Amino acid sequence: MNQEHHFRWKDYLSATIIVAALGYFVDIYDLILFSIVRKQSLIGIGVPIDKIQEIGLVLLNVQMIGMLTGGIFWGILGDKKGRLSVLFGSILLYSLANIANGLVQNTMQYGILRFIAGFGLAGELGAGITLVSEMLPKEKRGYGTMLVATIGVSGAVFAGFVGIFFETVVNGWRICYYIGGGLGLTLLFMRIGLFESGMYDAIKHHEVKKGDFSMLFTNWVRFKKYLKCILIGLPIWYTIGILITFSPELAKAIGVVGEIKAAKAIMFFYAGVTVGDFLSGAMSQWLKSRKKVIVIFLLLLVVTLIPFFNANGITAATYYWIIVAVGIGAGFWAVIVTIAAESFGTNLRSTVTTTVPNFIRGALFFISLLFTYLQVLLKSSLGKEQALIWSAIITGCIMIIIPLLTVFTMKETYGKELDYTE
Repeated sequence: MNQEHHFRWKDYLSATIIVAALGYFVDIYDLILFSIVRKQSLIGIGVPIDKIQEIGLVLLNVQMIGMLTGGIFWGILGDKKGRLSVLFGSILLYSLANIANGLVQNTMQYGILRFIAGFGLAGELGAGITLVSEMLPKEKRGYGTMLVATIGVSGAVFAGFVGIFFETVVNGWRICYYIGGGLGLTLLFMRIGLFESGMYDAIKHHEVKKGDFSMLFTNWVRFKKYLKCILIGLPIWYTIGILITFSPELAKAIGVVGEIKAAKAIMFFYAGVTVGDFLSGAMSQWLKSRKKVIVIFLLLLVVTLIPFFNANGITAATYYWIIVAVGIGAGFWAVIVTIAAESFGTNLRSTVTTTVPNFIRGALFFISLLFTYLQVLLKSSLGKEQALIWSAIITGCIMIIIPLLTVFTMKETYGKELDYTE
């Protein structure tokens, strides 16, 4: 292998990469934690059993609204004031919000704090990826973003372990939130001494528009490029938001023998995503192509979904391993955020790299609407359980076909020089 493309750990053990990776680790921990402790925490604050699903969905949507608005805010701030300002501000906000989440006494407090936490969580990944992308040489950039994403998504696995460990402890869900907040505040001390991006410093005082969100919509070529960055990520949040969130119901309808628990399914899924992100990031370097890797992993996802939907008679233990395989197929988040960072100039890079992941997450709202509509449409002819399965399959086909068609129209970004402005 050519020396310039050879991966050596010592090249990537800088404070910037470590803090960005650990920041995303805590970010994902806190993001996934609500899904894990949702039932336990709502019962803990006195929500009736028959209202848990309804109120849980409202809180999840409130968190998502916080992430969408936060993504725009932090992205613009990163281009106007610098990447480090976002790392500091977002970590501080979501850490304090999650500590406060452990103190909630009613659903109103919970909703307000999930919005604030979501708002804070929205900035971490984009700022970290932007900073790492601008710091590393173009031949090594993909390895740096691979490490940030891989270490980051493993935070969901840790959240699963913590959630299961404290599941039977009185007010254990509160402890889970305190742990997340404490990890975030610890990161603030690690941030001290980090240096701002050299590329950003070079344009800081230039008379060029920085962080102008409207620039993404006033130029047709730029808008198409931005939209494509979002569309290629749809399958990831389809798998997380539909298949894994509703895995207990889907597994029962499919005929899996034994009970599938959502918290355990999330943990196994993200174990697979961690492996997938490492492989996809590394492959994008070896193949010198981001586009080829997206296609490979989309096809891999299709292959893993076949046993997922054909698991009648399979034990729950085996089904969890199928979920790991699905996670590997959906593990190309690292490549998506790298493409976003490589597609735009320094004056818009933070805005794009921060908003793209959050708009992909936000697309889950529309994916859920489609999924729900199909169930209503099919229920009378197929029955409740078959309608659930086929709604998930049809939604999945649409969510995979769209990015497959999209990726072929995109320009390759591997090895692209980033020192330019829009």
